[in-house]
Amino acid sequence: MVMTDETKSKIQASGITVAELIFHFREKCRVCGHHRIMHNELGACEGVMNKPCTLGCDGFEPE
Repeated sequence: MVMTDETKSKIQASGITVAELIFHFREKCRVCGHHRIMHNELGACEGVMNKPCTLGCDGFEPE
């Protein structure tokens, strides 16, 4: 997947580095153990590899 110019612009404007974003999304949920990137904008886990999470976690809390 190629990052769009719009996304690059938003990242640059935020002052957050790509390395910081990667670190953020590699954190795991204490409830389901899935990486943060698997959680939607509401904090609910959408699972991995097209398998929905059955733990019903929400409100992501980093370890």
